[in-house]
Amino acid sequence: MGVTMTMHEAPRRPIKVRQSRWAAALARLLLRMGMRPNQVSVLSMVFAGLAGGCILLSGRVSPVWGIFLLVMAAAFIQLRLLCNLLDGMLAVEGGLKTPAGELFNDLPDRISDCVVLLVMGYAVTWVSWGDEMGWAAALLAIATAYVRVLGGSAGARQHFTGPMAKQQRMALVTVACLFSAVETAIGWPTYAFTIALAVIILGCVPTIVIRLKNTYQDLMRLGDREGMPR
Repeated sequence: MGVTMTMHEAPRRPIKVRQSRWAAALARLLLRMGMRPNQVSVLSMVFAGLAGGCILLSGRVSPVWGIFLLVMAAAFIQLRLLCNLLDGMLAVEGGLKTPAGELFNDLPDRISDCVVLLVMGYAVTWVSWGDEMGWAAALLAIATAYVRVLGGSAGARQHFTGPMAKQQRMALVTVACLFSAVETAIGWPTYAFTIALAVIILGCVPTIVIRLKNTYQDLMRLGDREGMPR
């Protein structure tokens, strides 16, 4: 598959693994299976829902099943990220970009983030404000994406920068699921989920600020080129 992007196409999140042989092989396999980018985008949302379901049920079953469900949740989150990688490769390198591609590319991510982070909050039962942490993390995750998309709609670049972008959030959630499995084995409360949500909340704030700053600078430079007053 050769890269066929043009300057008018939407920007892509910089992902080094996109250039790997195994990612290209998986994308070719999906092409042979007849999969389309929008279908893969929807599948990412399914995996996020499965991850959320595993997290939610993990505290309501026996410890052995709880450990299994938490490990599966971590796996489903990684499958969600894999879908996020492959849908773009099918669309761009595979030449299957559609007019509605951006809708399918962005909306499932927002739903997936909310499902996973909200469920994590409700899974925190050792304090009374776990659900509030989940809501705060979900809303801030949406805000990071909103700032990025808002900048793009105003004519600036879409900035994927920040200490708590999607990959960092999901990496933390994955690690939290695995640590929570260990906690379940030794009978500890859900400290890992609590810490992960706190880090996500604290990390999203500077992410939003950095993206706003970069977007503002882009727009001011565009205004200067067009002779607009500051």
